[in-house]
Amino acid sequence: MQSQLQPSSSPSVTGSDWRVWWQLTRPHTLTAAFAPVLLGTALAIETNGIHWGLFLAMLIASLLIQAATNMFNEYYDYVRGLDNENSIGIGGAIVRHGIKPKTVLNLAFSLYGISVLLGVYICMNSSWWVAAVGVISLAAGYLYTGGPLPIAYTPFGELVAGFFMGVLIILISFYIQTGTITETSVLVSVPSFLLVGAILLANNIRDLDGDKEFGRKTLAILLGRKGAIRLLAGMFIVSYGWVIGLIIAGIVSPWLALVALSIPKAVKATKGFIGKSNPLQMMPAMAATAQTNTIFGFLLSIGIFVGLI
Repeated sequence: MQSQLQPSSSPSVTGSDWRVWWQLTRPHTLTAAFAPVLLGTALAIETNGIHWGLFLAMLIASLLIQAATNMFNEYYDYVRGLDNENSIGIGGAIVRHGIKPKTVLNLAFSLYGISVLLGVYICMNSSWWVAAVGVISLAAGYLYTGGPLPIAYTPFGELVAGFFMGVLIILISFYIQTGTITETSVLVSVPSFLLVGAILLANNIRDLDGDKEFGRKTLAILLGRKGAIRLLAGMFIVSYGWVIGLIIAGIVSPWLALVALSIPKAVKATKGFIGKSNPLQMMPAMAATAQTNTIFGFLLSIGIFVGLI
């Protein structure tokens, strides 16, 4: 076991290079934290004016928690022997660039510490009930790959990620601005729940063979590659159909139909997985899945803003 904990270093890029630390955050995933905060705040405009301090604090805290969660993932997957220098989709700070595993773990907890301070500011300007939700969110981020039974190794990863990074961030962002939760805010959060979950599903489709080898029981493994791709397509379809349904029901402005502009990305993501089993070949499809969530969230927010004019 001791030999597993000795990271290899890269001769070309070292830990002193800022790019190593930036990649450790897995920047392509950070928009999954940004888009829901923007959406929840946009929904709050109709009910109340925006408190910009709360918006920025919530945004930064969400980004820090997402980055820390990625670092926990990097650390625990390495310790359990799942990652090596040839692994796809990781930051690689430990296995490629010689960063000590303990340094990665301590940095993750440091980001958690900063997010807690931001959380105190948020609670002081909204409600201390938010603290309870925040503690649960921090625990979920850690337990996603930490603890005795990591959530990421079970069929519930997509469900947990979708709830905490989709629904909960939107509702907290809305609540701290308005002091309440409305039916509309809950209904509008549903597509975000699905699309954030889709990011994790895409990741698990890409890693299906490797995860199966290490004994993981992800949803993609249980459904099989073809079944998982069908589910991914279904999550995209329901997300767009849900918005159309809200518009037809008169719950939201027709301007929210702007999300249709992101459909080509969803199509690209789905087609990019079909007939492929090589993780490198599936990277563009996974990136397109994350981009679909980001663009969808931005367009939804723009639709809300324009609908209020």
